[in-house]
Amino acid sequence: MERIRLPLAPSLEVKFADREMALKRMEEWAERGMVRVEVVFGPEGCGKTAWLRQSAVLLRELGYHVIYVDPLRKYFEAYTDVKEVARRLAEAAAGALGEARIWLATLAIDLTNLLIKRMKKKVAVLADDVFQAIGLGEAAKYVKALLGVIEYPPASYERVIAVVATSEGVTRREIGRHRWAYLTPMWNMPKDGFRQLYDQIPGDKPPFEEIWKITGGNPKLLGELYKAKWDVEEVLARLVDEKKIDVFVGGLGEREKELLRQAVEDPDSLITREGIPLMEKLVDQNLIVDTIPRRDPRLWAGEPPPERDSELGIGRRVAWQTPLHREAVRRALEEA
Repeated sequence: MERIRLPLAPSLEVKFADREMALKRMEEWAERGMVRVEVVFGPEGCGKTAWLRQSAVLLRELGYHVIYVDPLRKYFEAYTDVKEVARRLAEAAAGALGEARIWLATLAIDLTNLLIKRMKKKVAVLADDVFQAIGLGEAAKYVKALLGVIEYPPASYERVIAVVATSEGVTRREIGRHRWAYLTPMWNMPKDGFRQLYDQIPGDKPPFEEIWKITGGNPKLLGELYKAKWDVEEVLARLVDEKKIDVFVGGLGEREKELLRQAVEDPDSLITREGIPLMEKLVDQNLIVDTIPRRDPRLWAGEPPPERDSELGIGRRVAWQTPLHREAVRRALEEA
């Protein structure tokens, strides 16, 4: 399979690395088709976008007509001989920012139906970060509409693939209340795969083990560090500012701050009656991932994280999105 090239940082492109298990999972879905939508969730920047874009190529090679949309970036890919699909997506992407985002998200569903009407027997729609584009309140409706393509198609088909990727924990909770989708986790890259990415970065750089302990295998953070010329303090400051972590921590009561200190050492400590409200706030802030399932590879899109790793901030059921997220919260607590 052709390995695509993707931007890791401004003026730096890298070849898609590793994720063999995640690609294998997409291939399995392609072989059997779907009865529900797959909503793949995981830490911000863990590589969901790269996986979806590489999967679009994989599905094309498996004979699928593929629509991939990333409304937040006004980006799309269309692998089909139905020229109307690419034309309409391009028209949508050319619109004003807010309008383009919503239009691209909606068109992904409409054009999937169009491909089925045109008697395309194997069709795939891959939607990336679409919930942020349409508004979190519309997420469940969007998934239900995708499920409608699978269950009530406009014509007969052989197989349909519908995958949505998100890092929004609050959206995942809402979707989980219904039976319209399977919630499948993806984690940061495994160590060997992350090394393949690290090795593609030119010039002098810190030792791999040092970068691994900072990022926990998160490709986005790797790119941020490269962009900041490996200045960890700069990247940490940007993370605090973007997520307003100091404001968040400063607004907590003393008991919540104590619970947060315990969670910095052991994220699983949040799974108590007293800790769950704070855990939900941290999920909403995209600082942690909760309700992590057992490490059975059949339940994951790709390699699951270790059962526990205190150095990386990974517990059995709850984990910090990356070690840098945990460090940002630790420092905010110290300042508070």
